[in-house]
Amino acid sequence: MQTQDLSVSALFDSLAKRLGPLFPRSETRDRALCYVQGLLSQCERKNGWHLAEWLGDKSPDGVQYLLDRARWDADAARDVLRQWVIDTLGSPEGVLVLDETGFIKKGQHSAGVQRQYSGTAGRIENSQIGVFLLYASPAGHAFLDRALYLPKSWTQDRERCRRAGIPDDVDFASKPELARRMLERVLDQGVPASWVTGDSVYGGNRSLRLWLEDRSQPFVLEVACNEPLWWKSFDYTRADEIAAALPEDQWQTLSAGSGSKGERLYDWALTPLARLQPTEEARRWGHYLLIRRSLSKPDELAYYLVHAPKDWVSIETLVRVAGQRWKIEQGFQTAKSECGLDEYEVRRWGSWYRHITLSLLAHSLLVAIRQATQQQKKTRPTEFNGHSPNSNGL
Repeated sequence: MQTQDLSVSALFDSLAKRLGPLFPRSETRDRALCYVQGLLSQCERKNGWHLAEWLGDKSPDGVQYLLDRARWDADAARDVLRQWVIDTLGSPEGVLVLDETGFIKKGQHSAGVQRQYSGTAGRIENSQIGVFLLYASPAGHAFLDRALYLPKSWTQDRERCRRAGIPDDVDFASKPELARRMLERVLDQGVPASWVTGDSVYGGNRSLRLWLEDRSQPFVLEVACNEPLWWKSFDYTRADEIAAALPEDQWQTLSAGSGSKGERLYDWALTPLARLQPTEEARRWGHYLLIRRSLSKPDELAYYLVHAPKDWVSIETLVRVAGQRWKIEQGFQTAKSECGLDEYEVRRWGSWYRHITLSLLAHSLLVAIRQATQQQKKTRPTEFNGHSPNSNGL
């Protein structure tokens, strides 16, 4: 429809205006903007050759130049992405969601590649792993940041790193450490976020949890079944032992949000944890274990550590926050299937960041377009048998 086309054009122009100053040369700026459009196009594949064809180029040289040698800063583009997402989706109810995804690759030369577990493939594969931070709010969800995980097999071989364009000052950092850096960037910028959530890769990292507590940042983070916790005393009890000790009347069935097959219904239980609280401010905060149990397979449980002001805590709120973790899986699926997130053919460190950032910008634009479309549907007069409800035809 014409109204929608104008909305799409206005949204793209708004994003282009923010990105424009990042490029010293107009040719590079125009190519970057066309690249974003190509990532959103019906192009069969979003790799160098196919995007070059879509752009009308005879070879992928221009695309390769944009991702490799052209002068522009992918981190500055990431900052534009962050502000665009907050301006589009920002809400006091925002949730920051952490997760990683794999990019299956051939050969040994792509930065960070090695045989490692990839959740994307569900097995050990030759792959790169990216850690991502997503923002979820009632208005929608989109990515804020990204980091390429470098295994120790890479950081201990500086010559190999140099061949892949990895700066000499990039040392090994675990996935939780990469996540902490991304969280620090967005929290220092005042991004409105009531909660942080993520799976056990992040929740199981005590240093990350303590860092969030020091920042007075509430979280609902998944942990493993054997996570040692202070429950009714200051002797450690495993998370699964706490779950087994809870009476049946402490469980209730709640939805963690809607999915492709309807409401995600589980049994949930919440119990407070013991914690040293030496100051009045510390006593305002509580620590809890939230437990999720499958309705169809009661032996399948998941465990979440909660840190939050006591007056924020209700089981309904915590279940809602825990359910936001699925939003990042939806984000990966959309970014890969519609925005070419995983279809790059670059090997160098800087090129990976450039492609991924442009792909996340394309995804954020797609989210904004769909949000605008939904708003138009809500404000458009409802029709009945071809007539407005307020017309004389009723």
